[in-house]
Amino acid sequence: MSETTGQTSGETAAPETGNGTQERGVGMRILGALARVREASVLLVAVGLAIYFQSANSAFLSQQNILTLSRYAVPYVVIAAALCLLLICGEIDLSVGQSFAFAPIVMYLAYDKLFLVLPLAVLVGLLAVALVGLINGVITVYLGVSSLITTLGMFFLLAGLCVTLTGGFPATPPDANTTTRILGEYAWSGTIWAVVIVILLQLLLSRTRWGLHTYATGGNPLGSREAGVSVARIKIGNFMLCAVLGGFVGIIESFRISSIDPLAGGPQLVLLCIASAVIGGTALLGGVGTATGAFLGALVLIILQNGFTLQGISAYTFNIILGIAILVAMILNVYVARLRGAGRV
Repeated sequence: MSETTGQTSGETAAPETGNGTQERGVGMRILGALARVREASVLLVAVGLAIYFQSANSAFLSQQNILTLSRYAVPYVVIAAALCLLLICGEIDLSVGQSFAFAPIVMYLAYDKLFLVLPLAVLVGLLAVALVGLINGVITVYLGVSSLITTLGMFFLLAGLCVTLTGGFPATPPDANTTTRILGEYAWSGTIWAVVIVILLQLLLSRTRWGLHTYATGGNPLGSREAGVSVARIKIGNFMLCAVLGGFVGIIESFRISSIDPLAGGPQLVLLCIASAVIGGTALLGGVGTATGAFLGALVLIILQNGFTLQGISAYTFNIILGIAILVAMILNVYVARLRGAGRV
C-alpha cells in the first residue's frame, strides 16, 4: 500500500518537475536568443515607446509627425552607424560632428568662390573631410596618440575653421536644382539616403573581409596583426569613412534646411550619436556592434525626444532618461560579454 502511494506520489511529482524544468529551459533559450541578437531588445524598446507615445498623443503617428521624425533622425542615424565602425575597431571620433559642419562649408566655398559645378563642389567637400579622417587616423595609428585626444583636438580645429571661413554667419546653399533635390530638398530624400547607408554599412560589416578585419582589429589587435590583418589600414580607413559619412549627411542637412550653419556640429550631436551606438549594442572597448543596432539606438533616442516634445515634457527629463539608458546598456554589454566568456550564451 505504501509502495503504491510512494510510486503514485513520485509519478505525480516527476511531471511537475519536468514541466518546471522545461519552462525554465524555454525561458533560458529565449533569453539566450535575445542576448545573441542584440538588436531585438532595442527594437522592442522602440516599438514599445511608439505604442506608448501614440496612446498618450494621437498625433505621434500622424503622417506629418512621422515625416518630421524621420527627417530629424537622418544625421543621428548616419553618424551613429558610421561611428559604429570605429568603435568596433577600438577607436572613436569626436570630430565627426565638426565634419558634419565643415563639408557643407567647403562645398559652398568651392561652388561660390571657385565657381565649380555643384556635383564637383560636393565632391570637394567630401574630399576635405576625407583628409580630416586621414589625419585623425595617421596621428592615432602611427604616432600612438589616443583617438580620444586626437579627435578632440580636431574637433576644436574644425570648429575654429568653420567660423573663420564663414565669418561666423550662416551661408545660403545653391539654388534648387536636380542635385539639391536628390541630396536633401525632396521630403524623403534624407531618409532614403540614411536607410541605404545603414544597409550598406551593415553589409560591409557582415559580408566583407573589411568587416571581418574590423571586428578582429577591435576584438584582438595583437592576434589580428599576427594573422596578417593590416590593423593600421583598417583603422585609418574607418576614420576616413566615418568623416566622409559625417560630412555627407551634413551636406544633406544643409540642403534640407536651406542653410549652412558653421555652428551646426556641436558636442550634442556627436555625444547623442555615440549614445545611440552604445544603446544599440556597440561595445566601447571594441570588437562588438552592428550598424543596424546603431540605427535602432538612434531611433529610440529620436522617438523619446519627439514623444516628450509632443507631451510638453521638459528636455531635462530626456537627459535623465538618456543617462540611465546609457548606463543600463553598458551594464548589459558587460553582463552579456561575461555570459559569452563562460559559454552560457
